[in-house]
Amino acid sequence: MPRIVMYATDWCPFCQRAESLLRAKGVAAFEKILVDEVPGARAEMMTRSGRRTVPQIYIDERHIGGFDDLSALDRAGGLEPLLRD
Repeated sequence: MPRIVMYATDWCPFCQRAESLLRAKGVAAFEKILVDEVPGARAEMMTRSGRRTVPQIYIDERHIGGFDDLSALDRAGGLEPLLRD
């Protein structure tokens, strides 16, 4: 499995939907960085992604974007190839 990082908050419904989609695709574990709990995490996320909203998802350092981007990638058939070894 590739390394997956998701900047998120626990209360964000889009973060929860992104996590559910990843789990449905067989992702057993990923790094979740809670931007409202980890000092400096929101600033790091904004620097890396250029975006202010959560979630921001990375697969092997490739910026996927938020839930809408992840979902669109899945519908286009592009997510599963990124999740393979």
